[in-house]
Amino acid sequence: MDGTYTGVVDRIEDGEVAVILLEENEQVIEQVDVPVARLPEPAQADGGVLSVTLEDGDIVSMEYRPDATRDRRESAQEKLDRLSERLSDREE
Repeated sequence: MDGTYTGVVDRIEDGEVAVILLEENEQVIEQVDVPVARLPEPAQADGGVLSVTLEDGDIVSMEYRPDATRDRRESAQEKLDRLSERLSDREE
């Protein structure tokens, strides 16, 4: 698997291993596990978005994408807010 993909930090396991979901066309195509210490510092948390470049299936570079991270977090928050509104409408 070669190329540059969008990677999203799905979770950090035991404070040591970052599980990154690689996406192509907004679909998850692969999961890679890397030591947290290899991640750019701002991406060392759940939800961090990266550009991940692979050569021969190995990660050769990872670049943190702060704008994409912010956009995804805002989008997720908007979805939660809409769901919360719908649930509160049902309770009335």
